[in-house]
Parts: sequence; structure tokens; C-alpha cells
Amino acid sequence: MKARNGYSILQIGLHWLIALLILGAWFTHDGMEHALDARIAADQSGLTGNPLHVWLGGAAFVLILIRIIVRFTSGAPGAVPGTSPLMEMAALWGHRALYALMVLTPALGAMVWYGGVEAAADAHEMAGNALFFLALGHAAVALWHQYVKKDGVLLRMMRPEA
Repeated sequence: MKARNGYSILQIGLHWLIALLILGAWFTHDGMEHALDARIAADQSGLTGNPLHVWLGGAAFVLILIRIIVRFTSGAPGAVPGTSPLMEMAALWGHRALYALMVLTPALGAMVWYGGVEAAADAHEMAGNALFFLALGHAAVALWHQYVKKDGVLLRMMRPEA
């Protein structure tokens, strides 16, 4: 993976679009248990009759896979100069946890919705909540970097690398 000074326009676009899709999926998850029960009772399959939550999660999953490919082929910015090793480690593992949850959450949801694996429903909900709150923490740290440390970290995800 290449080290860079900033993100590309594609990486920035994927970041914010995925963030919106995850936010939308989290806020539309109410009632999914009832929808799943109705789907199982009707023995439905295919893409018809999917609630908005399923569409948002599916779109996020596809874009997350694309984002991972782009990250491995294009690289990502390194740590800001002056960052302590502990903060670098926290950033590394925080991003790894975000990526893991961004893949795991919709994969579990697909297992439940399309595969009928009801046992994965609770794990999907827990992973979705963990993803939501970890993403909130991620946003809070980005804001802290921007407005307290004033090191420009947030701007890297708002302005493409030249």
C-alpha cells in the first residue's frame, strides 16, 4: 500500500457516500424484525419488497468493497508529523475496526435477509450498533484533530490531494 499526503477525489467521495449510507441504514433499522418475520412467513426471495434499510446496507456493502480495493491500490495518507506512536497505533486499529465492521455488518444482514439465517440477526444488530458508535467516535476524533490540534487531518478527507 502506497503512502500519500492526502486522499483522492474517489476516496473522498466513497468515504462520505458510505458514511451517509451507514447513517441511513442505522436510522432505518426499526421494524426490520417485523419485516423479516413477514418475509419468512411469505417465503419471499429476490430483490422485490426490500425495505429501504436493506437497499442502503447493500449499497454501502458494495461501495465498501470498492473502497477497500481503492485503498489497497491507491494507498492512504500517513500519520501527521508529530503524532505519537500511541496515537498512530490507535488510528491504525480504529480504522481496522471500522473496516471490519463495515464489511461484517452488511454481510451478517445479507445472511439474515437473503440467506434466512435468523441466528445472525442479533449479531447483525450488535455489529451495526458498534459500527454506528465507532463511526461517531471516528468523527469526534476527526473534529478534535481539526479544531483542537489544528493539524489538518479532517481537511485531508475534504480536499483531494493535488
